Amino acid sequence: MIGHIGINVPDLRTAKTYYDSLMPLLGFTEFFTAEDEFAYRPANGKPGTYLFIYPANEVSDYSRHRTGLQHVAFMVRSRSVVKEVHKLVTELGATVLHEPRVFPEYPQPYYATFWLDPFGIMLEAVCHHDRD
Repeated sequence: MIGHIGINVPDLRTAKTYYDSLMPLLGFTEFFTAEDEFAYRPANGKPGTYLFIYPANEVSDYSRHRTGLQHVAFMVRSRSVVKEVHKLVTELGATVLHEPRVFPEYPQPYYATFWLDPFGIMLEAVCHHDRD
């Protein structure tokens, strides 16, 4: 199991505001906040990967098409949550790459939505169940 994933961002304050609104819907709670980083962990003591956010020390453009992080997928418990995440990120002004739908090209069941965070990092909410 992966212990944690760290992501560098160019604006920590913007990231904190954005991820604070998003992560509870994805089943995460705040782990800690410091002046130079913050993190989330799976809610309710569930095992899983923690997400750490750090300020970028070097200015550069991010691209999911280059070597490095391609995207981060969050498994959610139902298709309804995928739809709720899509609604929230749309309200937050995110660029949505794929509306909630079944992706037949992946092992089923696979219902997901994909979008870009404020810094262009591709995120995904995916449900591996046929339930709402």
